[in-house]
Formats: sequence, C-alpha cells, structure tokens
Amino acid sequence: MAIGGNGFSEQGLRRLREVLARHVDSGKIPGLVALVSRGGQTHVETLGTMRHGGGAPMRRDTIFRMASTSKPVSIAAAMVLLDECRLRLDDVVDPWLPELSGRQVLKSIDAELDAIVPARRPITVRDVLTSTFGLGMDMTALGTPILNAIFERGLTPNLPTEVPEQDEWMRRLGELPLMHQPGEQWQYQISSDLVGVLVSRVTGQSFEDFLRERIFEPLGMKDTGFHVPAGQIDRLPTLYAPDPVTGEFLAWDEPEGGRWSKPPAFQGGGGGLVSTADDYHAYFRMLLNGGVHEGRRILSRPAVELMTTNRLTPEQNAARTALARNAVHISFGQGQQGGWGLGMAVRTYRGDYAPIGQFGWDGGSGTSAYADPANQLTGILLCQLGYSVPDPAHLMSDFWTTVYQALED
Repeated sequence: MAIGGNGFSEQGLRRLREVLARHVDSGKIPGLVALVSRGGQTHVETLGTMRHGGGAPMRRDTIFRMASTSKPVSIAAAMVLLDECRLRLDDVVDPWLPELSGRQVLKSIDAELDAIVPARRPITVRDVLTSTFGLGMDMTALGTPILNAIFERGLTPNLPTEVPEQDEWMRRLGELPLMHQPGEQWQYQISSDLVGVLVSRVTGQSFEDFLRERIFEPLGMKDTGFHVPAGQIDRLPTLYAPDPVTGEFLAWDEPEGGRWSKPPAFQGGGGGLVSTADDYHAYFRMLLNGGVHEGRRILSRPAVELMTTNRLTPEQNAARTALARNAVHISFGQGQQGGWGLGMAVRTYRGDYAPIGQFGWDGGSGTSAYADPANQLTGILLCQLGYSVPDPAHLMSDFWTTVYQALED
C-alpha cells in the first residue's frame, strides 16, 4: 500500500505489526487477522495459526465467530425497515411481538419475580432498538432472581444448551417480568436478539434471509451469516475459552460439528454471526460513507446518523457507566465509550486514543470493529480467544493504541 498523506506512516505500521506479533509470540493469542483502512488505503496483518500450538496459518479470508460484534451489523436490517416506513420508532411492538404486551415490572432489580407492578406504558420499537425495552444482561446484577431466570430459560447464547427457535424464545421471554420500566434503562444483549425476531415477523422472512437480501449481498459480504457451510468449515478456527485460573487452552467450540457448523435454531442478532475482516470492512466503510457502497445506497444518511450517534440519556446509561467505573476488571472496558447509538457504542468523551464520534463494538470471542468519522478510519481485529482471560482485551487495547499512533497526519 502507499504510505503518507491521508494514510498511515510506515514506522507506525511496523510498530502495529510488532505489537500484534508480540501477543502471538507470547503463546497467549493463537492467531489473528487485523485490518486497518483510511483514505482508500487498506493494510492487513495475518499472524499465527488456526489452532493453539500450531496447525494451518491464519489467512485474510479466515472466518471468525463475531459474537457481540454482530450487533452493529444486525441492526442494519431494522434500519432498512425504518427507511421504508414499515416500522416507526414510536410504534408499539405488540402487533408483532404480542408476547411482550401487558408487561409487569420488578419493584427492584433484586426482587423476587412476583414482586411486580404494571408497566407504565407499552414497549416501542425505539425501546427495542436502543436496548432500553426493560430486559437484558446487567452484569452488575448477577445472582439476582431475574438474571437466574434468564439463564435458566436459555435466553442467552453463552450457555452449553442451544437457544430455542424464535417463537419458543419469545414465549419464554414473555414469561418474565421486566427489570426496568420501558425506556428507563439501557440493558445489554437481549434487545439485539429481539431485533432479529421483530425484523423476521415484520417481513415474513427469516432474519438471515432479510439481512442477506438487503445488507450482505449488496455489500459483497459473501462470508457473513449464521453458520459456516460445510465446504468452508476449514476456514473456521477453533474457539478457545482458557481456564482463568490455570490458563489452559480449553476448546469452547470446534469447527467440525460445532455450533456454527449447521444453521442454528435461533438466528441471534446479538452474537450469532460469522464473518471475515473484509466483509466487516465493507460494512463499516458503508457507514462511514453515509450509507452508500460503491455508488449504491444501502441505508439513508439519517439512518446511519441515528445508529452512530448517542441515543441515551445519562439516566438510561447508568448501568453502562457503573460497569465501566466499578467492574472494569470484569467488563474489560465495556461501557467506557460513554454512549450507545443503535446496536453499537459511540464515543462521547476522550478516554483513550480514540476520538469522540468513533463507533462500533467488541465481541467476547476476541473480535473488535470500529469506524472513526473524524479520521475516516476503519479498524477490524479478529482472533479466536474468549474473554475468560484478559488476553484478548489486552490485544484489542494495544491494537487500537497502535492504529492511532500510526496515523500520518
């Protein structure tokens, strides 16, 4: 690639490779693919192997489990429906999600499930898209009856049991009271999965079919979906969740016969996608370009602006703020961006090398994808190591530090 002007410095890119190689050479990161682009210039690093201890080398087209980095991409399906007026932000969701009508709300976050009051109002599309509909993964409330009930019902994708198909998932979700009044508090994860159900029921298509038709195919995201076809399974690395005490590399998901080797019962917008660095680069470049990809409009500019600017009040954002301030050793930095748009975090203050306005998100399988309008910069970092240990978080932090120090101007 050409160096200079509106791109990256040669010295900075050398340092980027050296820092990434240091993580891989330490034995703590089996392998990675990193992509950075700016001003029409793209730079890719592939380091390490597909398995811990050896095996095939990482390649640019290696397919990764995107985990929560699915959220910024899957939200685009809902934005298409807003653009086409098939959904409105303040529509009540009851016609499509009747399981969520007539909600009851816990009197307090740690209350028993029968200590409830009626919801003050129905749930709206806005509540779902901003992750404020009232239920979610509040990591500051682990061990409470409501979170225990969420886990017991298999409503999250991080347990050994498979998440049920969407109608059964909705039935189980509808059995629970809300943790907060609709619109009151940002809550993680469940809203992102709920978006997929909403899109499916509005369109009469599977969530994946609609995403493929309106987002993936127009962007050329040929390797993005909710499973890896049998003929491509050799491109999927083993996913590890090391023992947090001993550091032993434990295989959480193998390619052959693993979770992503066949179509899932539930197409989870919150964490179910697999993809590649180039596919995600196409998506985030489209967002940076105001919704246009190679002359074709994918989303309206106002839709992109809605997604990529903060939508939360300080009161709605209190749980994220508390996590960032008080549980950083557990959250590995989640919540420290300051704001949340639709499906992704948004930087509202300068807390590290990234400037205000940067948007994107990270995934618990060792993935990170952000775009920065101020610098017209996109960065994608993909590895196959879960957050059971801090090593992938350290890798991500060092990646973004070195990306920003490599800017030429």
